[in-house]
Amino acid sequence: MSTTDEKRSSLTSSDWEAIADSEKFRTLMKKKKRFIWTATIFFVLYYFALPFLTGYFKFLNTKLIGSINGAYLFALSQFFMAWILAILYVRHANKTDRLVQEIIEEQRRVAQ
Repeated sequence: MSTTDEKRSSLTSSDWEAIADSEKFRTLMKKKKRFIWTATIFFVLYYFALPFLTGYFKFLNTKLIGSINGAYLFALSQFFMAWILAILYVRHANKTDRLVQEIIEEQRRVAQ
């Protein structure tokens, strides 16, 4: 068991209830939900834009480089967009992890 796991297990259920009722925790959860919903909506719209745009508009079907058309480039961009979203999520998770640690440490100080 890691040191972090030992610290977490030392908190009682009433400690966790106090944490869940705190304003900092509610703010943390709002930030997480906002990021997750924003990223999810953006990714779904970006993902479904390719079939929609190629089906109803002709500009992605025009050849740009040899036999490569805009639809191929857009499809390729979806891989990069997934990587970018993953990087943004990791950065956001690191920030929220720091906030979680602050909340737990604050609760420990109060409990002592």
